[in-house]
Amino acid sequence: MLSLKDGEKLVMLSRKSIRSHFYNEEVKISDDIKKKFSEKQGVFVTLNMHGELRGCIGYPEPVLPLYEAVVEAAKSAAFHDPRFTSLTKEEFENVTIELSVLTKPEQIKVLKADDYCKCIKIGKDGLIVDRGFHNRGLLLPQVFTEYDADPERALSMTCQKAGLSSDAWQNLDVKLFKFHAQIFSEEYGKVV
Repeated sequence: MLSLKDGEKLVMLSRKSIRSHFYNEEVKISDDIKKKFSEKQGVFVTLNMHGELRGCIGYPEPVLPLYEAVVEAAKSAAFHDPRFTSLTKEEFENVTIELSVLTKPEQIKVLKADDYCKCIKIGKDGLIVDRGFHNRGLLLPQVFTEYDADPERALSMTCQKAGLSSDAWQNLDVKLFKFHAQIFSEEYGKVV
């Protein structure tokens, strides 16, 4: 588990990474940050502006050291989310950053599809639906609470995110994974 202080450092690193793009600078990362956040972890960076999504990109799997994943995810959320145009300098001043540090996804194994709903805890679990390279979708735990979803709706939403029908989770050749996220967010000038 990361402390609130750790979360503040990572959110600041996200902001610094995006800012560096506007000034065509290299992101300078202290040895302390590199040492403290060297473990490979999944992470998502979500950008919000005036309460609306403005970008969200990340790494569901622990493929990079956390500090490096944060830098790359922040830049991608700001400039490479295909749903949005690149963030402008003016927008950057009004954007809030939310950082979700993920546990390693674990496959949910059941004998019959109806049992999936018993394995999901809303507000705690994020989901990944996987039916091959082109049909993979992920939703963070906080998305389900924002939409007041029950486990069945959470499964349907994640299938739709993967480009599948909302009931595709009932087909046992579709793989389902769950994970937890520790969430740090800027709010009124501080990280909570």
